Amino acid sequence: MRLTTKGRFAVTAMLDLALRHGNGPVTLAGISERQSISLSYLEQLFGKLRRAELVESVRGPGGGYTLAKSAEEISVADIITAVDEPVDATQCGGRENCHDNHRCMTHDLWTNLNATIFDYLSKVTLFSLVADQRAKETNVMQDKREATPPRARVTPTGAL
Repeated sequence: MRLTTKGRFAVTAMLDLALRHGNGPVTLAGISERQSISLSYLEQLFGKLRRAELVESVRGPGGGYTLAKSAEEISVADIITAVDEPVDATQCGGRENCHDNHRCMTHDLWTNLNATIFDYLSKVTLFSLVADQRAKETNVMQDKREATPPRARVTPTGAL
């Protein structure tokens, strides 16, 4: 299966946006800095996401982007589809010409895999990704605190 950086970056940027939902518009410059994605690339992606009505733009000072729907209503499949990212495991791109200009023996296998992947991505929402991300951040913070042993105080003479 091929999922290029276009689809990965779009999902990453939308997750960044969803994590900040409710705190006002989010700038593409902010997403660019946090996620190390080119600002001009984000502008292209968000143009497509806006046309697909997944995000709304807010103009003027303090402007940026917000989710156009609730995070529960936006699936990863919606995002990938919006940026014209094909989820395709076939060698022929679905044209059935992969073996000497004919359909190969395993075409149905790869087509069924495509359907399974798309079905899975349709069930994964931004809301669930946000929840997973927040749970991981909480666990990482707790793990760091628990894993750090208390430090012994050292006096100038080296005695405890």
